[in-house]
Amino acid sequence: MSSLPIILLTAKSDEEDKLKGYEYGADDYMTKPFSPKILLAKTNALLRRTSVTSIGSESVPLGKMIRAGKISLNPAAHKVFLDGTEITMTHKEYELLYFFMSNPGQVFSREQLLNRIWGYDFEGNTRTVDTHIKTLRQKLGSEGKSIVTLIRSGYKFEAEV
Repeated sequence: MSSLPIILLTAKSDEEDKLKGYEYGADDYMTKPFSPKILLAKTNALLRRTSVTSIGSESVPLGKMIRAGKISLNPAAHKVFLDGTEITMTHKEYELLYFFMSNPGQVFSREQLLNRIWGYDFEGNTRTVDTHIKTLRQKLGSEGKSIVTLIRSGYKFEAEV
C-alpha cells in the first residue's frame, strides 16, 4: 500500500522465511550478520530506483517541490523557502511542516502527530507538538496562519496553492 522500498533485516535465513518476506512485499531481504556498507548500497539503489523521499507514510517524488502560499518545500534537499528565502528549521519542524503540506486540509490530533513525527516510543507528552507548532508558526511569519488549531481536535494545514 506504499511505494516506499522495504528491506527486511532479520536473523531468519531459511528459504521459507525469505519467501514469506518477499510475499509480504519486501524489496530485499538481508540476514544477520550483514555489512553496513552493503545495506547502505542496497538502500541507495532502491531509493534511486523508486525516486522517492518520505516522512512517516507519505512520499513525494524526488525533485518535486511542494508549494502552499508563499511556502516552498524541497523534499530532496530538506529545504524550506518562504517567499524565495531559505529558512532554517530543526529536523522535527521540517518533518512536521512536510507532513502538513503533504496532507492539506486533514485534521490530525496531537497524539497522531506525536506518533507520526516522533514515533510510538517517544516518552514525552503531547505538549511537545504544541511547542513545535508554535516555533514553526513563528518561523513561517505571516504564513504561520496556515497551521490552523482546532480546539479539542488538533491541527490542520490550510494554504492557497
